Amino acid sequence: MGERLRDRIALVFGAGSAGEGWSNGRAAAVAYAREGARVFALDLDLRSAEETAEIIRGEGNDVSALAADVTDPARMQAVVAEVLAAAGRVDILHNNVGFTRMGGPVEVEFEDWNRLLALNTAGVYLACKHVLPGMVERGRGAVINISSVASVGAGPYPQPLYGAAKAAVNGLTRGLAVRYAPSNVRINAIMPGVMDTPLIHQQIAGNYADREAMMAGRHARVPMGFMGNAWDVANAAVFLASDEARYITGVVLPVDGGLVCTMR
Repeated sequence: MGERLRDRIALVFGAGSAGEGWSNGRAAAVAYAREGARVFALDLDLRSAEETAEIIRGEGNDVSALAADVTDPARMQAVVAEVLAAAGRVDILHNNVGFTRMGGPVEVEFEDWNRLLALNTAGVYLACKHVLPGMVERGRGAVINISSVASVGAGPYPQPLYGAAKAAVNGLTRGLAVRYAPSNVRINAIMPGVMDTPLIHQQIAGNYADREAMMAGRHARVPMGFMGNAWDVANAAVFLASDEARYITGVVLPVDGGLVCTMR
């Protein structure tokens, strides 16, 4: 176990997993704990958050699991208040909730567009709204928002609305980074590329004939020749949350095996 984040309080939204295996949020929560942080693992599905918490407890680290719908303003205010009452502060805010939907404006109904936009952006807005004031007061904090390479290029999947939502996360990250830099609050984003996580089997698999075709096709897209995994994203998040990144803010970091370099 490391000590890069010893005695830090990490609030991780989207810390559960959509299926068996390691999601980006679950891996990030465990990685923060392994570096000494006290973790608050939040997910819409409390059972999934508890599964993450059990992994962390099993390794002898401190964690609490809570449920939260990131699109619910009242619940977001309340859950941040719960964390502040329990821990006194938040040092690391990790916004991981995301959702994709195939199709564009013609295929996707307006209410579904609003839901997609809310899931990808409202949680970032609401978490920052309630966490940033305390970070500013203490003169310290790190926010990590999870975006996607879909925000900077179309790629092979018909998901322009998801790309637009994640582009909004990038813009919010940069704008907030400049505004809060004088308060020593650093705000960065990570753009995962073609990753092997449980979510792809729910949201991407329909674009392929079968699972084998999906895996082979996704590996082939990456210049390095293979998909990344949740730990690649988690390790980047730990770095951005740590003092090693004390002079880094406003960065939208690709974790993608070189994929962004090939996108037009």
